[in-house]
Amino acid sequence: MPAPVGRLKHASAVRIVEIKRLLKRNSLRLLVFLFILTACLPQVEVSDPNQEADLIQIPATPGEGGLPTPLPTREPYAPGTLVDYTAQTGDTLPALAARFNTTVREILQANPFIPPDATTMPPGMPMKIPIYYRPLWGSPFQILPDPLFINGPAQIGFDVKEFVNQQPGWFKDYSFYIGKRERRGGEIIETIATEYSISPRLLLAVLEYQTGALSQPLPSGDVDLYPLGYRDQFTKGLARQLLWAANTLNNGYYGWRTGQMETIRHVDGRLENPDPWQNAASVALHYYYAQMMPQEAYDYAVSGEGLLRVYTQLFGDPWAGVEPHIPGSLTQPEMSFPFPAGKVWAFTGGPHTGWGEGEPLAALDFAPPSVVGACLISEQPAVAVADGVIARRGDALVVLDLDGDGDERTGWTVFYLHLANDSLPPVGRRLSKGDPIGLPSCEGGRATGTHVHIARKYNGEWIPAGGALPFNLEGWVAANGDQPYQGTLSRAGRTVRACECSDRTSQVQSQP
Repeated sequence: MPAPVGRLKHASAVRIVEIKRLLKRNSLRLLVFLFILTACLPQVEVSDPNQEADLIQIPATPGEGGLPTPLPTREPYAPGTLVDYTAQTGDTLPALAARFNTTVREILQANPFIPPDATTMPPGMPMKIPIYYRPLWGSPFQILPDPLFINGPAQIGFDVKEFVNQQPGWFKDYSFYIGKRERRGGEIIETIATEYSISPRLLLAVLEYQTGALSQPLPSGDVDLYPLGYRDQFTKGLARQLLWAANTLNNGYYGWRTGQMETIRHVDGRLENPDPWQNAASVALHYYYAQMMPQEAYDYAVSGEGLLRVYTQLFGDPWAGVEPHIPGSLTQPEMSFPFPAGKVWAFTGGPHTGWGEGEPLAALDFAPPSVVGACLISEQPAVAVADGVIARRGDALVVLDLDGDGDERTGWTVFYLHLANDSLPPVGRRLSKGDPIGLPSCEGGRATGTHVHIARKYNGEWIPAGGALPFNLEGWVAANGDQPYQGTLSRAGRTVRACECSDRTSQVQSQP
């Protein structure tokens, strides 16, 4: 039995003709992402995921001889074969079961030391997993570690504006109106990285790889069109392209993280099932480049000569000394409902996007019954779900930092959206659980009625509202529905369902 592949080196012994034959055979793919967008969305400029993109040729960066080093492949396994696997940061049993095409029950039987109620697996823990082979597996070559994908502890101390200003390229002088004001170069990246909680270094590497924005004195094409290569009316202009890129990368990352995405459909129609040993950051990059690159350019981008080479040139070896950002057995601290004690509010939105469109399904919505269906500023405030400090304030939003250090890239944070701007507390204010944090409204993006939207992050990573580590508010535990915004809260045998209608079955009372 071959050992599992972690960060594989280039398999130079594999013949190029064999790789081409395998890639040609893997010519059909299946898309499993469909995002339902309804009541509550931050106002971000991204593309319609159902609109077909134009296929364009993006220049590849060849290795020696004009071809990238051939990527490694895996053998087909007999059904139920026990394979070795080393837990990666953020792994959960449901996601592993989906990736290896098995069940949580079978994984627990093969690893009796894992408790059935386990949340996240301890990084580095050896496991045995029964595998059921799927065809069309992609490469197991890992591009970037997960802790360097998100805007977490690894990004502390990196001044993106200063870094961009020191580069010779044209991007430092590029400006765009974003976040309600004109911003230049590194400030654009900083804004997008903060909003989507995605690494600013990764966004810069993506930008440099595809446009040369940090190294070339002049752009090679029109930056007001489609410089990253994805073409539709909603992504025209470099800043909108970057917003689309951040959203798409998050869709790939959290789709793989949760086990919801099993197949990538390429823009040219090919199908790819990511290698079960892959990590979420690498799959996110596979998913992103599959949206606009034909096969040859895609193969370069996900090889060692592609994005990884550019990232390393800019920031050094990403795999050197990287520390896991999600520990094993992660648990949520105690949290109350985001409305006053003893009050009855409506559970109007089950697990849905925390920010942007699609994944991650990190947020829940609540509304005072008196304003359901209307866009009036509520007289009842939203409140702090736990003790903390206001780490960030934006357009109708605040971030409550529970570890109190004022940095939303570390520890547990709770993101609030759709609060009236005039009611927001200042950055740095310390709140106790139950203190007012703002008045629910329709401000801050698209909303069909007054409500408050809350989502959790840990060390910069959005934590899904349902799943292996669900939202727990006073013992009410969230669960996913069949579609985003659907879902339930359950406690002690009672279940309420999410509904904008604010009927009796959707109402819940906070503890006095």
